[in-house]
Amino acid sequence: MTVISLPDTDVTMTVAGRAVATAETLAVDDPATGGIIAHAPVCDAALLDEAMAAAVTAQPAWARDDAAIRAALLAAGKAVASMSARLGALVTAEQGKPIAMAIGEAYSAAAVLRAHAGMELPMEQLGDGRRARVELTRRPHGVVAAVTPWNFPVAIAAAKIAPALRAGNAVVVKPSPHTPLATLLLGAILREVLPPGVLTVLNGPDELGAALVAHEATSHVSFTGSVSAGRHVAAAAGAGLRSATLELGGNDPAIVLDDVDPAAIADTMFWEAFANNGQACMAVKRLYVPADRYAAMVAALAARAESVRVGDGRVKGTELGPVTTPEQLDRVADLVSSAVAAGARVAAGGRRLDGAGRFHAPTVLADVRAGMVVVDEEQFGPVLPVLPYTDLDEAIAAANSTSYGLGASVWGADIDRAHEIAGRLEAGTVWVNGHAELGPDQPYAGLKHSGLGVEGGTEGLHGYTAPRVVRRPR
Repeated sequence: MTVISLPDTDVTMTVAGRAVATAETLAVDDPATGGIIAHAPVCDAALLDEAMAAAVTAQPAWARDDAAIRAALLAAGKAVASMSARLGALVTAEQGKPIAMAIGEAYSAAAVLRAHAGMELPMEQLGDGRRARVELTRRPHGVVAAVTPWNFPVAIAAAKIAPALRAGNAVVVKPSPHTPLATLLLGAILREVLPPGVLTVLNGPDELGAALVAHEATSHVSFTGSVSAGRHVAAAAGAGLRSATLELGGNDPAIVLDDVDPAAIADTMFWEAFANNGQACMAVKRLYVPADRYAAMVAALAARAESVRVGDGRVKGTELGPVTTPEQLDRVADLVSSAVAAGARVAAGGRRLDGAGRFHAPTVLADVRAGMVVVDEEQFGPVLPVLPYTDLDEAIAAANSTSYGLGASVWGADIDRAHEIAGRLEAGTVWVNGHAELGPDQPYAGLKHSGLGVEGGTEGLHGYTAPRVVRRPR
């Protein structure tokens, strides 16, 4: 297999503020070519203990100086922004998304760090009576274990690092073994602006994540990933009586109302479903369309899918890159073939693309129904099932019928009507005439099997703290 050199790339872990390499490594490949692009160091049990001890030692002093925390987060945001091109190049090389999107991911990471520098954790006065005053303050947990996925390796890492640090915790990040390079570089950038031990970035197989979650020094766990993996994380955290924030999978429905012209929203809807090749928890994964507009919507989406340019994310003009992992490519292909065998019609795509990389044509499926796996389960790839409806109440019931509840959207010309329908959808976040629009100040949370706790905004920041009530007599 070809080995591709990545010059000027810091492929080291960050432990106690220093760069750490190891003899044992994991190969990282390029999903666009199949070639090995780097060998990333692997953390063993002894190094994990050393890293956790350094985090425990560094955390109290970090938590004591609020002004220093704010200044460090601003410096961190500036440092990440200055390295956005290198970070983006690594994200494209290991994850596959087009380079412009990858660089944008790095800039969003910088923005999250800067935004948290301005967030407040004020004292809340709960009572001020004749006999006593009662105050609620928020204190850090201690050491946060942050386990991140492969679809947005830099953005999601930053979305955990920023609130953990702002709350006064030390944080230990463990990226996916499929995409460790950009996160390791993020650690190298931030170790130049943060005190030693405050941020640790380790790498290794999934077993390392399990060991980190279960480590006696871990006080809080923040995990983003699949529902099945989340169950294991929750069990391990619970066994140690550790708090946990879990952002898990989604099977987000979008409902198009009968006052919408399919041609007017087809391009937007396509990208809400297929951006990052559909490899996003918050993407449209089921589309419900009125029966009298169904054929037009399917045709418009299919035309867009057939016209999109799929290829290496480093090549100018590429709109969709490869599927990141071999396992996910196999799953996408299996979902499509099983749907077709059950009677679905391929309106566009429906096949793997030739070549060395892990490419799959963006696929629009018609004549699908509930009960097909491609409808009932999260695809997490370039596949969109489109379902007709004749009764809006039945469409809402179908949208709510899965065990997922991460996001949902309603599309309508009458905003008030669409807003009313949005209130009937069982999801942590519901958009009107949009999807997956988030900002650093906006909390998001999953209902049902889509997660526990809250990420983002002040509500998410509170999850990285433990409340402390102080009652003082008059």
